[in-house]
Amino acid sequence: MDTRTRAVCTETPASVGGAAPKLDSKAFRDLDHAKEALIARMTAGLSPAALGAALSDWLIHLAVAPGKQLELASLYVSNVRRLSEYLAQLALGQPAPLLAELSPADHRFRADSWQIEPYRLWQQSFLLAEQWWNTATRNVPGATRHHEDVAAFVARQLLDTVAPTNFPLTNPEVIQRTAATRGLSLAQGARNAFEDANRAACGKPPAGMEQFKVGVNLAVTPGKVVFRNRLIELIQYSPASEAVLAEPVLIVPAWIMKYYILDLSPHNSLIRYLVEHGHTVFCISWRNVDSEDRNLGLDDYRQSGVMAALDAVSRIVPARRIHATGYCLGGTLLSIAAAAMAEAGDERLASITLFAAQTDFTEPGELQLFIDDSEVYFLESMMWSQGYLAAGQMSGAFQLLQSNDLIWSRVIRDYLLGEREPVIDLMAWNADATRMPYRMHSEYLRRFFLDNDLASGRYVVDARPVSIRNIRAPMFVVGTERDHIAPWQSVYKIHNLSDTDITFVLASGGHNAGIVSEPGHPHRHFRMKLSAADDLRIGPDEWAADVTVQDGSWWPAWSEWLQAHSSPQRVAPPPMPAGENGQPLADAPGTYVFQT
Repeated sequence: MDTRTRAVCTETPASVGGAAPKLDSKAFRDLDHAKEALIARMTAGLSPAALGAALSDWLIHLAVAPGKQLELASLYVSNVRRLSEYLAQLALGQPAPLLAELSPADHRFRADSWQIEPYRLWQQSFLLAEQWWNTATRNVPGATRHHEDVAAFVARQLLDTVAPTNFPLTNPEVIQRTAATRGLSLAQGARNAFEDANRAACGKPPAGMEQFKVGVNLAVTPGKVVFRNRLIELIQYSPASEAVLAEPVLIVPAWIMKYYILDLSPHNSLIRYLVEHGHTVFCISWRNVDSEDRNLGLDDYRQSGVMAALDAVSRIVPARRIHATGYCLGGTLLSIAAAAMAEAGDERLASITLFAAQTDFTEPGELQLFIDDSEVYFLESMMWSQGYLAAGQMSGAFQLLQSNDLIWSRVIRDYLLGEREPVIDLMAWNADATRMPYRMHSEYLRRFFLDNDLASGRYVVDARPVSIRNIRAPMFVVGTERDHIAPWQSVYKIHNLSDTDITFVLASGGHNAGIVSEPGHPHRHFRMKLSAADDLRIGPDEWAADVTVQDGSWWPAWSEWLQAHSSPQRVAPPPMPAGENGQPLADAPGTYVFQT
């Protein structure tokens, strides 16, 4: 047997008697991973196999559905007839009625100039095409719902690419701007495009981000790093008053983002707000992992992240229960940790707060377009080759989900109108990329998105399955109205998994802006209602219809809720523990937050 054969075959005692040799399948699987990783570099992480399977399923079932075909043909003929009547009325100088209405979420054709012909005709023709393709990709007999969603998504992306808003000669706003500036707007747009391309090629942040710097005008709430391990730095924030609530707050942010989304500028820092209202606040700052951390798993994040932070807080504030708060993926991890603690009889949690965090993944929103077995394997292969999932490989999918708002609106504004949108702190934070380790992200996608292990009672911690139903600490759960990452209806599903008191808040805004919703922010509102442990559970739509909308920020309501679940007597702030050689490990915001 030569060397190459021994690389994939292993002789066993049974093989002496003529049995087939045992193959080492790892070598073959590595070859498959390498092939997929090579393709991923050319497809921005989107699986051609997953896309092909979805479109094939849709097309095959559409091809053998004569009723659906007749429906589409009939709709096409009707649209042609209506457009012909529209043109005839224009030719006669008569006002033509609208053929299609804009959806509330579509802001592309809102300007008055789109009501002038021929732009109104182009707008209406485009909207009719959108309606036809939406009908073509929905309710195809026999096609799976997931594949229909993918086909509809692809059709929407292609239509958005050729929308009349995207071309100078078919966009009246661009034509008016060009005329008003005598072409200087187009010249400025060309300069903007060149600058952005140059920055992308050089790995520089987008234009305007230089004005925001972590530790200078972002993440400036005073504090100290009081604990550090391989995965986290724990920041304890300096008190703002001589007496504080006895129970501290521990914040667990998602490691898909830098923690300082909760400590942006001083005026919209949730951490600063809590400190100023008498809370002792601790916050985890996750290390930005690299290829050496490829084998870190979800349980490493639980033990070295949440549990290590809880242990550190308990040493600093002994004999006090803790208000634990988790944001997004950090909230999912906190739910797992809390369920395991309940199983073990650990009663250190005074309450649990979840911001836009899912515990049941049966309806994860539009993100499920990119999550099936084929796509997960494709992502695993991409991570296998580099040891982590880079931020850019995630952000592309998020941008496609809201391509009109995040891609095409910027193209029009920056390149066709020659304007730059003012950069805000939230945009600077969003550009501060992080990575996720191979093993952890693979476990996350498979155990939650594909298998829904946590909600199904199959998620195992320390060799035992854990259940959220065992958690007895009261919960404060926040969902946001326009969240495309963790839809609020999905966040609301924790009502079906828990037997404790749940105060649910539905806030205006999206996944990030709905959480960074400081008092005084204009046009903010929220709904809030307590569901006691023994109350009958109702569905999310029924809940929303039953709860009164309140104007303003939900932050004060949460601060009051924390206070109501704390000891009535205020105490002196806990001391900042000394670090190595009697010196703190670092001033806030620490060192991990600066890792790139």
